[in-house]
Amino acid sequence: MPLQKLQFRPGVNREGTTLANEGGWFECDKVRFRSGYPEKIGGWAALTYTRYLGICRSLWNWITLKGYNLLGVGTNLKFYIENGGVYYDITPIGDITNPMTNNPFATAYSLLSSGISATATTIPVVSATTFPVTGGYIKIDSEEIRFASKSGNDLVGCTRGVNGTTAATHSVSAPVGCATLTVTDSGHVTETNSFVDYTSVATFGPFTATLMNSNATTHVPSFQMTYLEPNKYTITVTDQDPNSVTYGQYIYSTSATSGGGAAVRADYEIDAGLDIFSFGTGWGTGPWSRGSWGSGYSDASGGIGLQLRLWSQANFGEVLLFAPRNGPIYYWAPGGAGTPDFSTRGVQVTGTEVPDQVNLIMVSDATRICIAFGATSYSFDTPADTFDPMLVRWSVQEDYTDWLPAVTNQAGSYRLSHGSFIVGALQTRQEILVWTDSSIYSMQYLGAPYVWGFTLLADNISIIGPNAMATAAGVTYWMGSDKFYIYSGRVETLPCSLRQYVFEDINFNQSFQFFAGTNEGYSEVWWFYCSSNSTVIDRYVIFNYLDRVWYYGTMDRTAWLDSPLREFPQAATLNNLIVYHEAAVDDGTTNPPSPINSYIQSSDFDIGDGHNYGFVWQIVPDITFDGSTTPAPKFPAVDFIVRPRQNPGAAYGSADAPSVTATTSYAQRSTYNVQQFTELVNTRIRGRQMAFKIECNSLGTQWQLGTPRINVRPDGRR
Repeated sequence: MPLQKLQFRPGVNREGTTLANEGGWFECDKVRFRSGYPEKIGGWAALTYTRYLGICRSLWNWITLKGYNLLGVGTNLKFYIENGGVYYDITPIGDITNPMTNNPFATAYSLLSSGISATATTIPVVSATTFPVTGGYIKIDSEEIRFASKSGNDLVGCTRGVNGTTAATHSVSAPVGCATLTVTDSGHVTETNSFVDYTSVATFGPFTATLMNSNATTHVPSFQMTYLEPNKYTITVTDQDPNSVTYGQYIYSTSATSGGGAAVRADYEIDAGLDIFSFGTGWGTGPWSRGSWGSGYSDASGGIGLQLRLWSQANFGEVLLFAPRNGPIYYWAPGGAGTPDFSTRGVQVTGTEVPDQVNLIMVSDATRICIAFGATSYSFDTPADTFDPMLVRWSVQEDYTDWLPAVTNQAGSYRLSHGSFIVGALQTRQEILVWTDSSIYSMQYLGAPYVWGFTLLADNISIIGPNAMATAAGVTYWMGSDKFYIYSGRVETLPCSLRQYVFEDINFNQSFQFFAGTNEGYSEVWWFYCSSNSTVIDRYVIFNYLDRVWYYGTMDRTAWLDSPLREFPQAATLNNLIVYHEAAVDDGTTNPPSPINSYIQSSDFDIGDGHNYGFVWQIVPDITFDGSTTPAPKFPAVDFIVRPRQNPGAAYGSADAPSVTATTSYAQRSTYNVQQFTELVNTRIRGRQMAFKIECNSLGTQWQLGTPRINVRPDGRR
């Protein structure tokens, strides 16, 4: 009989069974569609292998008047400006420069109370009082050890021989040095995981002023605090000098020493946030709409350090405005001449009636007005300075420091009425779209005296998170709590052939993490989300708005930015890197790069109406490898896999009955390696229905599938 084309409808459909979707694609990973045909997605290359601290949730790109291409990077622990592959820490200072108590530092140091073997995981010491409760690094003789916690005078949960050292036996009374300092500071309240910078530290023990003091000309060392008790915390001490051969190495105490002087100064950075959503207690606790107002924070007035840290960023000219969700507004100015001054920190915006707590900020491109969505009220309101999650406030035109309404300016406010809190906002071509937890508004500039007009576009709709929306080609798309939406002048449901697959395996408790991004070069909108058993982002789903098809896969990303100011889309990864997507063929998060495992599998197809067995004895490939960088002497190649089965409920590969005589079993012969110049593949595959799969996990291979053909004949009836 004539050759049968393996030609399937573009896009992936998981709304029915594999047999009901005959003629379509059913599964995929790391694959996109272009002009109706599947191909491997582009790889990614690391911007730099230097890693930032924390999990990045926000990226923002702009160019200064001097031509510096800068990237704002907001993480749960820090805020950075990236330039030329270097991350400059501009995290704002919170509690500012008060003298500390006399001699605030004490080293963690003791002696072994008994000898230990090379495999012991409990380290007994004479006194563990000064050792951190939450664990840390110690050194005994030449061995470095990581302990998880302490119990009485025992350091427990030990990992032996870390940092390239060798586990060994140690005798009683051997010195046990620790890479931590205990700090007493009665003048400040400290938070776990927050950071502190020391600007004046006396030399004592093994910890020198060089290791502790800030030096703005080369680096600004920050030390992450571990909370012990009120007014007391520990810090882990490392060599902070990037020019040192021991940069990043732990420094261990060699004696029980205390001191530091009477005039030590410490700058406490703003409280760190969490990297995932967690349940707490109090006002507004829980994910969206669970509790009063549904803000998702444990405390209305001071919860920014208790829940997932999200940032919003915007430009006021070349000045960067940025704000943590449920926190104040900060600014960073690059400086008036020459190279931007990256040693300066972000500073809280102060002025007239500036809100000290916002959910997110934006700067209107057309009017140069700074807008806050969810904000504290005015000082003259009753009650004054109360956070209102439904309040929209905006500044005077051309001045982000003046928010006081007057008849001579355009500052003002408006409280939305549909919903209980503002989830997010997005600036589009002629309007600003504002989502609450139950509706969407259009916000348009009217000019004086009303300034902004608000129109309810749709009610009884949903949005799954504050960053789950994106605009592409003048159309806005977003992810709801149970479906996708589109706005192109009116709000509509976006048909999705993966709706059941996405929303039946999703972790709604982590919806704050979910985000959308565009990939304009391929006409795509991406959504990243957590599967039901994951607390971190591990999946994506893509809508191709040119071909109007869907596809999906697995990937860990925490932020995305498709900026025209840089050549490729940028994304942040879980392992603290910024990568350029579509800039490579392989996975550039490793050095050297690793291969990307890509595949796509069709739904089942049968012979006739399935009343005959089919016997496939030849495959004629049709595939290109344009763009491949496979290192010689290898050639780019993929695997063609034909997966037969007897009935829809049968496992793949179980349909080889009656048996076909062959030198090898069906399971061994179902996969066929195809290279660029492979003309014909001889096969021996038998089944009532079959699925076709193409898979590749080799370095440097880029592929696009055409229309392969199979030589199949009826092979009996059962």
